Amino acid sequence: MSRDPAAESWLAGKPAEPILRRVRDVILGADSRMGEATKYGTVTFHSGGDFASFVQHNKKTASLMFNRGGIIPGRYPHMEGEGRAVRFMRFSDLAEVTARKAELSKIVVAWCDLMAAPKGGASRKKRSAPA
Repeated sequence: MSRDPAAESWLAGKPAEPILRRVRDVILGADSRMGEATKYGTVTFHSGGDFASFVQHNKKTASLMFNRGGIIPGRYPHMEGEGRAVRFMRFSDLAEVTARKAELSKIVVAWCDLMAAPKGGASRKKRSAPA
């Protein structure tokens, strides 16, 4: 689990810093394929594409936005939203992060597996020209 120095700087001094750091630890610890960077003025987690970002980060709570959360396979009781677009998970304190650790870890693994899956479905065979 490599840590981006720019992400470290970004987290420092935020009102919800302990919550943000714990969410970050859960995400990066759930799957070795997950990475982080600072992008769009926030910490963004990625594996085969952008996975999630911290939003509304100047509050005492933490909100995690799953950029394409609607395509993540599975059902997750604390993931908010509908359709194929964005989803959110909100954390009011460290106890909520701890309580949702298993769920968030499953979301991370599901995303990494989805992004690692072969694209395009079944293999394509060359068709021979009709005789």
